[in-house]
Amino acid sequence: METIRLGKSQMEAPHLALGCMRMDGLSTKAAAGIISQAMDAGINFFDHADIYGGGASEEIFAEAVKESGAKREEMTLQTKCGIRDGYFDFSKEHILNSVEGSLQRLNTDYIDILLLHRPDTLMEPEEVADAFTRLKESGKVRHFGVSNHNPMQVELLKKYVDQELIVNQLQFGIMHTVMLDAGLNVNMQHEPAVNRDDSVLEYSRLNEMTIQAWSPFQHEKTKEVFVGNDKFPELNAKLSELAETYGVNESAIATAWILRHPAKMQAVVGTMNTERLKAIAEASGVALSREEWYAVYRAAGNVLP
Repeated sequence: METIRLGKSQMEAPHLALGCMRMDGLSTKAAAGIISQAMDAGINFFDHADIYGGGASEEIFAEAVKESGAKREEMTLQTKCGIRDGYFDFSKEHILNSVEGSLQRLNTDYIDILLLHRPDTLMEPEEVADAFTRLKESGKVRHFGVSNHNPMQVELLKKYVDQELIVNQLQFGIMHTVMLDAGLNVNMQHEPAVNRDDSVLEYSRLNEMTIQAWSPFQHEKTKEVFVGNDKFPELNAKLSELAETYGVNESAIATAWILRHPAKMQAVVGTMNTERLKAIAEASGVALSREEWYAVYRAAGNVLP
């Protein structure tokens, strides 16, 4: 598994992270199996959030780690906070309480990376800064970042916090290309030219902030998985063609398409199936050509200007 450096930190992370949102649906034994498969494939980065399974996903993960025999020091654990029942909350009290809860559920003394989950328009950045400082100085959190934030929201935080914000977790995949469509359709008047995120892709590259691509196999509007879906014949024909060329499966090609971008993203895959995870992991060894990358983009229904 190839690695990338996360943001401006010295952390090396695998191309792929395992998203643990659905782990609460597994038995401890099954969860231990997916953790072991991930580690065997070089995927030692695990993405959590306090709301996944109402906290149960973090609890099952901790039990499964113990059963699998995996070592905490060989893992990178990331979790997120800020989403509550019907509202968002970046208050100092909630951030600190959320981290304490995650530490307990994950059965660990520290979180490698803490992300603010979705923007809280009522955020007081001074409170966030205070919370981050306390967590950093206590050793409970080593690095920080955000999820689903636009550049100006990141800049507002950066004015107050002392720590580097090393990642921004954003939805991205072949059939959710909002962050790059506007950049390919500059000075145009049609739908893809609409800039919906303040050029977060270019901002992230300029500021050395790693993008973590979540839900990489999800169709933007229907929320269905597009790989192997009869509703998307042209795209799947192209994925199958390239899968045969590179000797991998279609999900690996869909993942390799994300990894091919020079922004050096990390893909967060949420499968809880060991065989599928093993197949997806092969994406790390696939380097699509420029022509192949654009062919996949067009096959997804995008029209170049």
